[in-house]
Amino acid sequence: MRFKTSVRNIQTFSKLTASLSSLGKVAWVRLDDDNVRFTIIPETGTQVWASLTIDSIFEDYTIQSAAPNNTINLELPLLPLHRALKSAINASSASIRLTKKDGVPVLSLTIITNTISSGNSANGFLNGNREDPFGEGNAFREESLDAGREREAVVTQDIPVRVLTAVSVEGIHEPRVREPDAHIILPSLIQLKAISDRFTKLALSTTSSGSTRNSSTNAPKLELAANMHGSLKLSIKTDALSIESVWTGLTNPELDPGQVGEEGGLEGHPSTKLRERGPGAWSTVRIDGRDWGRVLSVGRLGGRVIACFADENALILYVYLSNYEDATDESVLTYYISSFSI
Repeated sequence: MRFKTSVRNIQTFSKLTASLSSLGKVAWVRLDDDNVRFTIIPETGTQVWASLTIDSIFEDYTIQSAAPNNTINLELPLLPLHRALKSAINASSASIRLTKKDGVPVLSLTIITNTISSGNSANGFLNGNREDPFGEGNAFREESLDAGREREAVVTQDIPVRVLTAVSVEGIHEPRVREPDAHIILPSLIQLKAISDRFTKLALSTTSSGSTRNSSTNAPKLELAANMHGSLKLSIKTDALSIESVWTGLTNPELDPGQVGEEGGLEGHPSTKLRERGPGAWSTVRIDGRDWGRVLSVGRLGGRVIACFADENALILYVYLSNYEDATDESVLTYYISSFSI
């Protein structure tokens, strides 16, 4: 079993792990000849299924195993990986390989940083206040041999991992959700996160019960709704307040007929029926405000985000990341968020 690669885009990889680590401590990472997949399935909260093209974050990618498609499955702690990548932001290069240290499998991240050393004058003639012993207008400048020479610093950080058998992960599958009633391209996630966090904080500040503050079950629930006429609505209601923010002029992307089930086709699709009911018809979900804020941290990666609403059931976000070279949407992060009942 072998895995070795150079990190092509350290900043993007670091932002990705920062976003993922806010939703779970451990990820199931699946590496093969075609893709790199990160999956987070916490006990409660949002599931993440990220499928990245190799070229989006890696280059000089080498993988070999006895499994079909040279697949390697790892259980990877996200925080140590993020810390290691964060320290490599200004590095000239970084590489990762799967190896063993004292019998323990690790992902070894090697960071190379180039620095320029500054030389000092050998005899002090760089000091403009020194008297010129030769009586000339300009002093001779004698510098150390390595003045201005580029030096290379190499740092290696090891992240312990578990190598998983194919049998142990074969039963893990993406959630099945019914066809969405509405799909819409979200506005700026940075703006949406700022407003969502403010709503959640206002709701928490009006809650007098300390137990409610610490209970995920009773945490503030944001109501998010979309229609098929370009509108998105975010609101929160408690005994003490009721606030709402609405975006209009957004885009409802056209469905690909090839992706729609044969039964009813496009005409019978729930989103078509919702569109026909007019702008006053909404598909609504209720989500944990704090969990939603962590989900929206993916906004640091940029990219196009499509939200699919299964009314009173689930919200699915598709975050499309541009390919490193040709800016095509090939990598996608999928977020599954269950809706709370009233």
